[in-house]
Amino acid sequence: MPPQIWDISPAIDEHAPVFPGDTAYNQRLHFALGPGCPVNVNSITLSPHTGAHADAPLHYAADGQAVGLLDLAPYLGPCRVVHCIGCGPLVEPADIAHALVDLPARVLVRTRQTATQAWDDFSAYSAATLELLAGLGVVLVGIDTPSVDPATSAALPAHHQLLRHHMRVLENLVLDAVPAGDYELIALPLKLVRADASPVRAILRSLA
Repeated sequence: MPPQIWDISPAIDEHAPVFPGDTAYNQRLHFALGPGCPVNVNSITLSPHTGAHADAPLHYAADGQAVGLLDLAPYLGPCRVVHCIGCGPLVEPADIAHALVDLPARVLVRTRQTATQAWDDFSAYSAATLELLAGLGVVLVGIDTPSVDPATSAALPAHHQLLRHHMRVLENLVLDAVPAGDYELIALPLKLVRADASPVRAILRSLA
């Protein structure tokens, strides 16, 4: 029996939300299929934080690495989906305490019945939770909301906790149909060697 696959990436089009003031998605035909042209070719403009995406250290540290220079290993391998639906503004250590036994190196949290990309009323990670996960050997965290920090945060404590522990992050995941448990994660960023983030096509695959 082939492994089951869950697509945990939201659709990307002109309706995809972005942080207020960030670059909205735009697409137009650059070459159009017709008598004088054998192909369609689109021109696309978007923020690298559109849809499911991987933030790079360059996003929150002036001397941080660009996303295309990061090791790909954290974005591929065993992971655990943890349900903490309705946890409130922050995912605290108590919200995930039930799922920490024999923890794999990647943790994705589902905070809502229906994932949101909207920049209001969403859950983020507390710095204490990321400190806990780092101490347990976690190298990548993910969330089903736009950011690991609240929209109003200027200090970005969660992002800087990631920086401190050399952890990677995925934001804007869609975990609505994914039961709590262990999977294989595949969510590779593009090789954008000067960018602060990259869209990913994030999937989960059932373990053999």
